[in-house]
Amino acid sequence: MPIGDIMTRNVHLVRPEETLQYAASLMAEWDIAFLPVADASGLVGTLTDRDIILRAVAPGLDAETTKVSDVMTTNITYCFDDEEPESVLANMQSLHLRRLAVLDRQNRLAGVVSQSDFKRRRT
Repeated sequence: MPIGDIMTRNVHLVRPEETLQYAASLMAEWDIAFLPVADASGLVGTLTDRDIILRAVAPGLDAETTKVSDVMTTNITYCFDDEEPESVLANMQSLHLRRLAVLDRQNRLAGVVSQSDFKRRRT
């Protein structure tokens, strides 16, 4: 069974030029802690609640004016939707990641896989 069968497909995106306030409101509304960041060229980064706290709140940046691109993670770690779950999970554990962007073989965002997706699969 490929990772595409257990990942979350309905993924909310944010654009790099959006404000942190907008991104945080999406996270609150949808009860999520991870947003892929995409522009016209495709996936350009990821934004987590932790990114917001450590890179914006702690240094005292204004969420109304600070852009997602100012605090997002640009070193994107991802897997492909046809990879085996066991290898993806092992990679996530070795990198201490809770969530991972999932791309198709055309490098388009296909979804997100999280630790909870693997737990749901086992039950």
